[in-house]
Amino acid sequence: MNASYTIIIADDHPLFRNALFQSVHMAISGANLLEADSLSALLTLLEKEPEPDLILLDLKMPGSNGMSGLIQLRADFPDLPIVVISASEEPAVVSQVKSHGAFGFIPKSSDMRALIAALNQVLSGDPYFPAALLNNPEACNELADKIAALTPQQYKVLGMLSDGLLNKQIAYELNVSEATIKAHMTAIFRKLGVTNRTQAVILLQQMSPEH
Repeated sequence: MNASYTIIIADDHPLFRNALFQSVHMAISGANLLEADSLSALLTLLEKEPEPDLILLDLKMPGSNGMSGLIQLRADFPDLPIVVISASEEPAVVSQVKSHGAFGFIPKSSDMRALIAALNQVLSGDPYFPAALLNNPEACNELADKIAALTPQQYKVLGMLSDGLLNKQIAYELNVSEATIKAHMTAIFRKLGVTNRTQAVILLQQMSPEH
């Protein structure tokens, strides 16, 4: 793998940006990695580095909401290879990303192995779009059905979970015991088909492309 790649990671979440940084280093040793936490920071970077080999772009960060950042970059830099990395994994979003000229789409829920394989694929010149997301229009409906299966109280708990509240805080807010919240969590995970809090939050975010 060519060590002289220049790759820009554009994401406003420091923790995710750092995790992505580590993954890219594992995929491409010696790559020149640059970071941007907003669209304006990315555009400033591109003035200095007008021809990076790849931009890994989050759909939602300061200055960019939904597809607007991708559309602007595509208009200003038509030849730039842009791969969107997003928590919005519904087929409609992936299709939009593809139609607006992105070279690939990597779900934020991807594990390290999938992420590295996707990076290697796009740097080899082949677009990467997860077939399951692109070719499965029913996926969004399945997700909606899973969310609809939650009771109003479980949905409320999931929403608080998405806001970053701990079990203890949720119990306090809803005036119930922590054991009750843990029972809700178990039921929520079962109904959504997930195994941890992060996956549950990502599923909820997929219901709204603006995330």
